[in-house]
Amino acid sequence: MKPEIAPPLKSVLAKIGKPHPTPFVPDEFQTRALAAIRQNDCLVMAPTGAGKTWIAREGILSVMEKGGRAWYASPLKALSNSKWVEFGLHFDPENVGIITGDTKENTEAPIIVGTTEILRNQLYDAMHRGEDLNCDLVILDEAHYLGDADRGVVWEEILIYLPVRVNVLLLSATIGNGEEIAAWLESIRKKPCTVIREEKRPVPLYPMFLHPSGCLHPFLEGKKAAPAVCEFFKRDPSRHRSGRLPDYAGILRVLERFNLLPAIFFLKSRAECDAALSCRAGLPPMKSHGAFADDLDDLLEKFPSLGAHRQIKALRSSGLAAHHGGQLPAWKLLVEEMMNRGRLRAIFATTTVAAGVNFPARTIVLFNSDQFNGRDFAPLSATEFRQMTGRAGRRGQDNIGFMLAVPGRFMELAHVKKMLFAAPEDIFSRLKNDFAMVLNLLLSQTPADVKKIFERSFAAWQQNTTGGKGLSAADRLWRDFSRHLNFLQQERFVDPEGKLMEDGLWAARLRLDHPLPVAECLRKNALPEDEKLLAAVVAVFAYDRDDEMQLAAGGLPHILTAVLRKMLIAVRPLSQRLAAAGFFVPKLHPSAGSAMYYWAQGREWDDVLHVSGVAEGDMASLVLRTADNLRQIASLRDTHPEIAACAMKAREAILREPVLFL
Repeated sequence: MKPEIAPPLKSVLAKIGKPHPTPFVPDEFQTRALAAIRQNDCLVMAPTGAGKTWIAREGILSVMEKGGRAWYASPLKALSNSKWVEFGLHFDPENVGIITGDTKENTEAPIIVGTTEILRNQLYDAMHRGEDLNCDLVILDEAHYLGDADRGVVWEEILIYLPVRVNVLLLSATIGNGEEIAAWLESIRKKPCTVIREEKRPVPLYPMFLHPSGCLHPFLEGKKAAPAVCEFFKRDPSRHRSGRLPDYAGILRVLERFNLLPAIFFLKSRAECDAALSCRAGLPPMKSHGAFADDLDDLLEKFPSLGAHRQIKALRSSGLAAHHGGQLPAWKLLVEEMMNRGRLRAIFATTTVAAGVNFPARTIVLFNSDQFNGRDFAPLSATEFRQMTGRAGRRGQDNIGFMLAVPGRFMELAHVKKMLFAAPEDIFSRLKNDFAMVLNLLLSQTPADVKKIFERSFAAWQQNTTGGKGLSAADRLWRDFSRHLNFLQQERFVDPEGKLMEDGLWAARLRLDHPLPVAECLRKNALPEDEKLLAAVVAVFAYDRDDEMQLAAGGLPHILTAVLRKMLIAVRPLSQRLAAAGFFVPKLHPSAGSAMYYWAQGREWDDVLHVSGVAEGDMASLVLRTADNLRQIASLRDTHPEIAACAMKAREAILREPVLFL
C-alpha cells in the first residue's frame, strides 16, 4: 500500500496542527446553561468535547459557595472513577467523594461522584426514611442512557423520585427529542427545564475514504459522495468484500505519512482487536523518545502487575494497544492514559469504547457500518455513529479531526454517508418493573401511590402527547406491577394490604438484578458461613453471561460441590414458581462459582484464568459483580448478622490486585 493523497486533500491536510493557545472564554451555550441551572433544571445537548463538563463544574461551584451539595452521576464505574480524580484535582480531594459498587470514599463530602444506580438507591432510602435527599444539584451525565433498553429505567426513576427542590442538569451529546424530555420534566416537576442545543463541534470533522491502492480521498464533495467513492462502487462493490483481514500496517503507514496519528481503529470484536496487534511486524519501530518511556514507567509504578501483561511488548515497541471489555480495568486505564498523553500511534478498540471514558484521537478509522447490539449485527444508528466520530479531534491539540472509512466486507459506504448528516434518534421510555424495584417502592409507597408514579412516567407522557390508543402506558405498567405484587404476596414478602412483611423489608435491601433467589437462600439457610465458599455461591448469581465456563479438567473440591448443590436445590422450587407465573428465570452457571472459589482461595490470577478459560476482563467483571452482590448481603447486619459478617470477609478475599487497583 503506497501512501498517496488525492489533490483536493492537500489543502485540508495542511491545516493539521496544534491550535494557538488562547485564554479560555466560555461559549454562549455554556453561559446560558450555567445561568439556567442556577435557577431551575437544564438539559444540555452538545458534541463530545464541546465543554459540557465546564457547565457541570461551574454549577457545582455555585452550589458549594452557598454551602450546598452536588451529586454527579454517570452510567459507568470507569467514568465515575475518572470524574472523581478530575474533580479532586479541580475542587481539592477533601471536597470530593465517590460511591460505586466497588469504591466508597469520603461520602460526606460536598461533591459526590458515583454511578446512577447508587443515586437511585439513595433516593429509595431517603423516601423510606421520609427524608429529603441531602443534595442541591444532581448532574446526570450521558443522559441519553434514559433510552437504554436495559438501564434506562434507572434514569427515569431518578427523574420521577428526585425532590423538586433539587435542580437537575442533564448532559448528552446524542438526544433527538430533548424538547419532549424537558416538557415531560416540567409537567412532573412544575418548574422550568431549559433546553440548550449546541451543534458546533469544537474540532471540525473531515471525512475521508481510503482506496485499496493506499490513496486517501475526500469522502464528500459538498453533501454528495466524492467522485472517488462513487467510482469505487460503480466498478464492482462485491469484489471489495473479501473476508481477509485489513492491512492494518499499511493503513498505519498511510496515516503516519500524512501526520494523521494518533488513531482509534474501531473493530468488530475483541479477537480482532487482539489479532490486529500483530501488524506491528510490518511497521518501523517508534522513534525512541524519553517521554514515552518515562510516562509508561510512571504508569507501571501505579499498576506493577501490568509489567508482564501479554500486550505490553506491542505497546512498548510499536505504540499500539488493544482496548475492549475482555481486558483488565487497570490495563484499559493505562492505555487510556497513554493515549491521552499523546504517546500511542493507535489503539484497536471495539465500538463500546466510544460510549465510555473520554480519550479522543486525531483520526478514527471505520471498517464496519454495523455494530453488535447484544443480539445481532445492525446498521450503526445515528447516536452510535456520533459517539464514535465524537472521538475524532482533540480539543486544544488538533485544528481538525478526521474520520477514515475503509472499504471491506462489512462496510456500506452509503450508510456512512447517510449517518454523517443524520440527527440523533429520539429517546423512548424504558420504564419497567422488576422485583427489586417493586420491593423498594413498597418501602415508602402504597400500591395506590405507585399507580400515580406510573401516571407521571415518561412512558405515559409520550403516549399521551402522541395520541396513542389502546391500553395506556401507565395502565400497562400498573398491570405488570400488580403481577409482581401478587407473586410477592404469595411468597410472603408482602402482606395482603400491600405492605412489606418482615422478609420483604430486608429483601428490599438486596438491590440486585434478581433478588428473590438470594433471598430464598437466606430464608432456607442455604448460604455457607465460610467466606471462600460464600464468594463462590454468590458468584453464580452474579454471573451475567449466557454461556457456561469451560473449566479445565480436574475434580472440584467435594465441599464446593456440596454447597453449590445445596444452593441449587434451595432455589429450584422458587425458580419453578417464577417460571409458572410467567417471569424470566436466569440460568445459573455453577462453573462461575468454581472459578470464584479458586480466586477466593488466593490462587494466582493467571492460574484462575487458565482454569476458568475466560478472558481476564470477564473474570474481573465477575469479581466486581460478586463483590457488589456481597456488599448487598453485608448490609443485612441487623437481620442476618453471621452471613453479613461473612459477606464482608468474602469481599475482602476477592477484591485484590489485579482487579482492584484504586
